[in-house]
Amino acid sequence: MRVIAGELGGRRLYAPHGDRTRPTSDRVREALFMSLGPLDGQRVVDLFAGSGALAIEALSRGAEHADLVEVDRHARETIERNVRELGLVARVKLWPLRLPAGYTRLRAVLSAADVVFADPPYGGREARETLEALGREGVLRGGARLVLESHGKDEVPATDGVLVRERERRYGETVVHVYRAAGAPAEDPGA
Repeated sequence: MRVIAGELGGRRLYAPHGDRTRPTSDRVREALFMSLGPLDGQRVVDLFAGSGALAIEALSRGAEHADLVEVDRHARETIERNVRELGLVARVKLWPLRLPAGYTRLRAVLSAADVVFADPPYGGREARETLEALGREGVLRGGARLVLESHGKDEVPATDGVLVRERERRYGETVVHVYRAAGAPAEDPGA
């Protein structure tokens, strides 16, 4: 597994051993980031971070900061190794939280994010719970994007208007759902 593009393009990424995590394939990551466009100066959150590949790819493509959420100790150790070896320590914060309970502790982080990646385990309730938690009024700021990966057989309910689905793409058994939080984007204080 490698960083696909940007300042770290081609650099190696380590993945946690075993089958507890499922890294997003290079093909899916490449298509996803092409569709997201420039990330210069943005803040990203990577929920169910696994190896940290989505956040690291975003940082390589110009994102300013990434918050990674991962409860599994072995996955966190892999993220720490990837971040350290790629020289990203100052641009990353790692949160050892169990989701969905941890969403309340992440409220300030989520409300400041420009893009939130969520790649929960397949076959469970996590995709639905993530969409419900992030789809509540005021959790994500207006204009923020949510990228949710799910298995094609997983139930991903419709949203009530707080999150507007922009697109959905299938890559084999993986489905990538992209939503945008309703409302006007937050004003940039530096503008």
